[in-house]
Amino acid sequence: MTERIKELRKLLGLTQQEFADRIGVKRGAIANYEIGRNEPTVSVCSLICREFSVSEDWLRYGTGEMFMPVQDELAAYVEDLLSDDDNPLYDIIRGTMQTYHGLDGKSKEVVKEFCRELIENLKK
Repeated sequence: MTERIKELRKLLGLTQQEFADRIGVKRGAIANYEIGRNEPTVSVCSLICREFSVSEDWLRYGTGEMFMPVQDELAAYVEDLLSDDDNPLYDIIRGTMQTYHGLDGKSKEVVKEFCRELIENLKK
């Protein structure tokens, strides 16, 4: 795994510090992973995979493709917004989705119609 972490970092054009900052660890941890002094924890592996869209099988075992298949653009935006619970939009979006999910069918139709009219008004 040590070579794969270094390969990924270099392919992305990141320094050890930049890579570390993106996953929330210290630069020294990345250096230790790359020289084989330490093995990344399961949570660090998960962070690397999520942050850089890397296949966990590739990172851990060297099998398969390095990167996960690209999702459609909208799904990627939603995933980005919801993956960081420090993002102020997270609470708004999550609360909106939870509230909408709890509505009955008629209320959902009213919300949809409101959104259609809002979009039309914004276009004007």
